[in-house]
Amino acid sequence: MRDNVELVALLLGFVGWILVYVSLQDEYWKESTTEGSVIVTSTIYENLWVSCASEDTGIFNCRDFPSIFALPGYIQASRALMISSIVFGAFGLLAALAGMQCSKVCGENYVLKGRIAAIGGIFFLLQGLCTMIAISWYAANITQEFYDQFYAGTKYEIGQGLYIGWGSGVFAICGGSCLLCSCRMDSTSEKVAYPYQPSSRGHVLSAVPTSQRAPSNYDRNAYV
Repeated sequence: MRDNVELVALLLGFVGWILVYVSLQDEYWKESTTEGSVIVTSTIYENLWVSCASEDTGIFNCRDFPSIFALPGYIQASRALMISSIVFGAFGLLAALAGMQCSKVCGENYVLKGRIAAIGGIFFLLQGLCTMIAISWYAANITQEFYDQFYAGTKYEIGQGLYIGWGSGVFAICGGSCLLCSCRMDSTSEKVAYPYQPSSRGHVLSAVPTSQRAPSNYDRNAYV
């Protein structure tokens, strides 16, 4: 049962890690709204790195954002959080692979494997939290500007890239939770037997209690 839970956790973490890349590559984090516009000839859409504009004729043009110091604070923070999410996900995958019970890493030391798997679960949770914070923060700014009646700039709606990011965060958090839960699934009957070691004097240690041993030739009962 524990192997199945670890396999599901690894799959969820991997899918969440891949979706982070997909979300970052998607250019539709926010898209200009058509609300209140009678004639719309162009559409503006942006993500954390570029801003693009497409015409009805099919012509589009993209430009990179200027210097990082000229960007709003929430975009800089979202960039840092998404990059941190990728790093945490990579460490989580490595730790999850090394900590699985079916892997040959660390031999048969299942206690150490469980601890490594737990570390992988923590990395997956950090990945999911970083992604959710970055995506939610970005979406909150879009919503705030959309409902601000005094905002004079272009108003945007939430794009598909944010939904992919939310899905990535959910997968990563579920994968990390499954890994942490799998580390607590060991019952007392699954303990590894203590390895037998003979004493230094060459005597064999018997596991049979003294009261159940057969009398030797030099016991008192031998003289009766």
